[in-house]
Amino acid sequence: MSTIAPAPVPAAPAPRSSAAAPADDAHPRTYVVRTLGCQMNVHDSEHMAGMLEQAGYTRASAQDEAANRADVVVINTCAVRENAATRLYGNLGQLASVKAARPGMQIAVGGCLAQKDRGTIVEKAPWVDVVFGTHNLDALPVLLQRARHNEAAQVEIAESLQVFPSTLPTKRESVYAGWVSISVGCNNTCTFCIVPHLRGKERDRRPGEVLAEVGALVEAGAIEVTLLGQNVNSYGVEFGDRGAFAKLLRACGTIDGLERVRFTSPHPAAFTDDVIAAMAETPNVMPQLHMPLQSGSDRVLRAMRRSYRSERFLGILDRVRAVMPDAAITTDIIVGFPGETEEDFAETMRVVEASRFSSAFIFQYSPRPGTPAATMDGQLPKEVVQERFERLQALQERIAGEESARQVGRTIDVLVGEGAGRKDGATHRVTGRAPDNRLVHLALPADVVSVPDDAPSDRTGAPGSVDPRLADDLDARLPRPGDVVTVEVTRSAPHHLLADSALAGGTFAVRRTRSGDAWAKRERARLGGGDDDHGHGHGGGAPSGPVVLGLPTLRS
Repeated sequence: MSTIAPAPVPAAPAPRSSAAAPADDAHPRTYVVRTLGCQMNVHDSEHMAGMLEQAGYTRASAQDEAANRADVVVINTCAVRENAATRLYGNLGQLASVKAARPGMQIAVGGCLAQKDRGTIVEKAPWVDVVFGTHNLDALPVLLQRARHNEAAQVEIAESLQVFPSTLPTKRESVYAGWVSISVGCNNTCTFCIVPHLRGKERDRRPGEVLAEVGALVEAGAIEVTLLGQNVNSYGVEFGDRGAFAKLLRACGTIDGLERVRFTSPHPAAFTDDVIAAMAETPNVMPQLHMPLQSGSDRVLRAMRRSYRSERFLGILDRVRAVMPDAAITTDIIVGFPGETEEDFAETMRVVEASRFSSAFIFQYSPRPGTPAATMDGQLPKEVVQERFERLQALQERIAGEESARQVGRTIDVLVGEGAGRKDGATHRVTGRAPDNRLVHLALPADVVSVPDDAPSDRTGAPGSVDPRLADDLDARLPRPGDVVTVEVTRSAPHHLLADSALAGGTFAVRRTRSGDAWAKRERARLGGGDDDHGHGHGGGAPSGPVVLGLPTLRS
């Protein structure tokens, strides 16, 4: 691995935060959490935000965030790929001059890279105030306060889990869908992966705790939940029930008001037929599966310590599609693992061709210090890895385009999200997710008053055009985030679908949901100064009152 050079140090390191006046009720300190990494990091960031808000901080507005005017910036890091450190120190280098000009500002670094690099972060970036790890998220507010009082950086890395993250307060990003952790840590020993070292052995939550959190989120307005774990298929081993995950999926099917259930990520070695049956037989479990392949070569899989082979992997996909023919299956693949030959790579190409993934996250192998693969013989030249990466990417792009094209003409239900769609003067599309998690941009009927480009965002409360989705006389054909729209797919691209059936008088129907109502209530409170009770959950992961939920997204 190449050495990461530290970001330039300012001529005079920024002072610690003692110059700032203590926060008070009139001027609470503001915060921003920047997330680098996987779904686990996204969910951990929600906990960090919840703890800060419980401690009296308030989230910075979008304008203040863009202008780097937050009082506290928390960077939640990833250590899975080589560029993680580059991204962290790039962020820290940019913040160094900002902090030098803003006495009282604080910078905290948490997550996997903080767990791994510990004190070296402060050595490379002495303007950082707090470093904390994956096992002690709950320490963040105390460490910030201690850094202000002591006028010195606080580095606290726990070696084992101190508090189960789901028992921490949570500030979630959206009202219609969210993550629910069923476990943390991992018991696998993949030679390329540093996650078990940084997050520890797997710890499972009891099913009753998981279902209580899911139920509380649904009660607050959510209609979609994603169950989250490093290896969801091994859920239950800690408390002696190897069939616990399939049972958990079926139990989610009994929760009134929960319309969509997803999960990530399974491991092919532990993926059993009872889970396939539970997916097929539970109506609200969505026809979507993320199944990491990593390599199609059995020889490379052995070197990776992935305890399955390519034919087992393809057999799982066959059994899933036998009971869910339209399931969208996605994957992770590593190109250029040490010792990978052209014949090995050809096997990966063969398995990808046979698998018909709707999308694949393809990564060039990068050695992670502390993993067995980092010291293996046969590290490949960058140009070889790049060339194979481009070939595999081209193959998968073709397959994704063909699989998307198969959706044209189908009628689908789209859960509308908060992000803007692919807008143009004619359509002003909105964006959402199909049941199989494909991204869908859908057009509204031509005479529907759409959301203006200068309408206030969901976080700022800034002046702008009135958002018609909040009007008392809301047009029944205008969907809000969290509402569901039935449309017909009219065009496709490899990574999204277009559904413009409304423009030709075709299929278009809006179903109002509790999630849409919750979104409107939150927005009116934020923009009109009303009572916004969408705060953070408390102990046990069960929110106290309505919460703001985070929409799980799948990278394309």
